[in-house]
Amino acid sequence: QVQLVESGGGLVQAGGSLRLSCAASGSIFSINTMGWYRQAPGKQRELVAAITKGGTANYADSRKGRFTISRDNAKNTVYLQMNSLQPEDQAVYYCNAEIVKLIGRPQPYWGQGTQVTVSS
Repeated sequence: QVQLVESGGGLVQAGGSLRLSCAASGSIFSINTMGWYRQAPGKQRELVAAITKGGTANYADSRKGRFTISRDNAKNTVYLQMNSLQPEDQAVYYCNAEIVKLIGRPQPYWGQGTQVTVSS
């Protein structure tokens, strides 16, 4: 069994910052790419940022410069530092990780989501 548990969401004023964390636990041999997605009401889930096991990060264009993704492989944890938050950043943020178990092919897992609310 694998679990991804997110934390760090909440209410922030426009221009403020939040740091999201996502810790993976369970029957894990290793983790490939980890990432953050978000979904606003009435919209599709979209990629925010992703980071490989080696630390190469990719960002959706609109988040470059404001958001920073990082990970701690020893802790099976990925972080998302979000600065200069705007009302359009308001959404439920989901953690995603490609988990490698001892047996079987790598599989994607999702966290339960954490709400980010930005007041104007």
